[in-house]
Amino acid sequence: MITVNLNNLQLNDAQGENRPDIQTRATFPLASALGSENSALVYFELEPGKSLGRHTDSVEELLFILAGNVEVSVGDEQGRLSQGEIAVVPTMVPHNLRNVGQGTAKVLGFFGEADFVATFDVPFLPNHVTVFDTAKMFS
Repeated sequence: MITVNLNNLQLNDAQGENRPDIQTRATFPLASALGSENSALVYFELEPGKSLGRHTDSVEELLFILAGNVEVSVGDEQGRLSQGEIAVVPTMVPHNLRNVGQGTAKVLGFFGEADFVATFDVPFLPNHVTVFDTAKMFS
């Protein structure tokens, strides 16, 4: 059995290059390198006014809002989600989340494959990374 304790995760700080509005704390607590065969999980937090950054994923993603209020853009659509709500992001459709609430937004992203690639429009500092490949991330 594989378990994940969301209350005890080590989060990585990420800041968008030349974009102070893009800032998150995130980790991938579940992927093939961590033992899963057919699914992956990303957990991230956004402070008020901060966004994750527009990106695409190589697989469909389900965004589950654990806490807070976020504005979600998926392709040309926008909407607001709050605690307990879910949005579906189709494969390779650009999307972004921005915290529009007063407290920290906490989000889980579920993926239907154990390995996937996320490609961001804006590089993250300090390494100027735009591509996150879970198959390579843990090696």
